[in-house]
Amino acid sequence: MFDPSRDQARRFFIDAWRKHRAKQLVSPLEDLAIRLVAEHPEYHGLLEEGEAALAREWTPESGESNPFLHLSLHLAIEEQLSIDQPPGLRAAFEALLARRGERHAALHDVLECLGETLWRAQKSQSPPDGEAYVDCVKRKR
Repeated sequence: MFDPSRDQARRFFIDAWRKHRAKQLVSPLEDLAIRLVAEHPEYHGLLEEGEAALAREWTPESGESNPFLHLSLHLAIEEQLSIDQPPGLRAAFEALLARRGERHAALHDVLECLGETLWRAQKSQSPPDGEAYVDCVKRKR
């Protein structure tokens, strides 16, 4: 299983965005990351900082959300949707998308559910509850 370090995950987004700006060839995963970054223009400047962005910290106390965490969760959701894992996620997302009418807004709803699911798993020191995750997505309006 691929388990990148914090800096490796951050460098992945920075390098993908750099390649995009330089019009270089990218892998399919980098292409997906670039499309996600394109949906978040507020992160472009940060990614263009390159190495300086690797050391920056975002804490709940600072009131800022971590852009690398945000993009990584987006990437995870896209993968989950592509393989319908946990089972039922794709159908729950499609129903949410029909209600919301805008894909990026619906993805942000799913992102909230995934974040909550991961937080609960960390807090209880147990695996993430896929069924609760899908149920959360189903409850979103």
